[in-house]
Amino acid sequence: MSDKQSNDSYDAGVESVVDDVDPRAVERTGDDSPATSLPRYIWRMSGRHQIGAGLIAIMVAILDLIPIELQRRIVDGALEKDSYELLMLYGATYFGVVVVHQLTKYALRLYQGWISESAIVYSRTHLFKVYRERVEDGEEDSGSAVSILTNEIDKLGGYVGEGVTQAATNIALLIGAVIYMMIVEPTIALFGLAFMVPQILLTPLLQKRLNALIEVRVSYMRDLSAIATDGERVRNQGEEDILPKVYNNRMRFFFVKFGMKMILNFLNTLAPLTVLIYGGYLVLEDATTVGVIVAFLAGFQRVSEPLRELISFYRTTAQANVQHTMISDWMQRKDSRSGS
Repeated sequence: MSDKQSNDSYDAGVESVVDDVDPRAVERTGDDSPATSLPRYIWRMSGRHQIGAGLIAIMVAILDLIPIELQRRIVDGALEKDSYELLMLYGATYFGVVVVHQLTKYALRLYQGWISESAIVYSRTHLFKVYRERVEDGEEDSGSAVSILTNEIDKLGGYVGEGVTQAATNIALLIGAVIYMMIVEPTIALFGLAFMVPQILLTPLLQKRLNALIEVRVSYMRDLSAIATDGERVRNQGEEDILPKVYNNRMRFFFVKFGMKMILNFLNTLAPLTVLIYGGYLVLEDATTVGVIVAFLAGFQRVSEPLRELISFYRTTAQANVQHTMISDWMQRKDSRSGS
């Protein structure tokens, strides 16, 4: 069978499965008013599925932590005792855990994708209805509508499926890794975890500035969409004033965003260095074992990744909140004029 035939068979198989999966049916509330807050919007779009996805996310986190202890046992147990039986047992267990972890993670991603796309389909349908009524009333607002119906609602709906459940995964992973390290070797754990404190304190301060820049950028992009859908403004080169503003806004965003990443990455690299230096000293003093150091290096990787993801979650949540507020404002302009 040729590669093309294999790809066609695969695509046909995926398509047949996807065709049997319908979007989640969201019940109407009886009016066109938007959800009063981002959490209410998330619950309305996902309901109890948010809880189900969260439980699977916690399972993914638990499976991700098991290899840390298996690495320690391979080094301190199988290798120290020259036991081929233990080596094969721990190796087979490690392999099995990795397979189950990846399959569970794959299932979670599909579940999150289904929740997100269901939210996007429903929200777009709702927004098209609002926009259609606005056009029929002679209140055309095509620029904002194009931006909202394409890019903005896509990001907001994507957050519904992934935002909360990814946070659940990372919180469970972070707590589990910290508890494990505190049990195995509290002193090394405290040294390394001390570098987490500045990250937690810095993030809200820098994110506040990013939020303001995001709100301005969304406003600029709506203006740009309005120009692009207005032939007269295109002919008059109406974009000349807005494009420099978009550029300056984006560059300022980069300076703050990448500056924050640089600081956080620097602090993240200090934790493993602490483990190697202080942990190495304890090994030389026969106060701990090499297996503990190996486990701690893997453990801090498990800590730094979810911490980085949680900081990203905080940033994404702030962005989603800005987008939800601006979309709600766009919808309520219609409601306020019609008296509903």
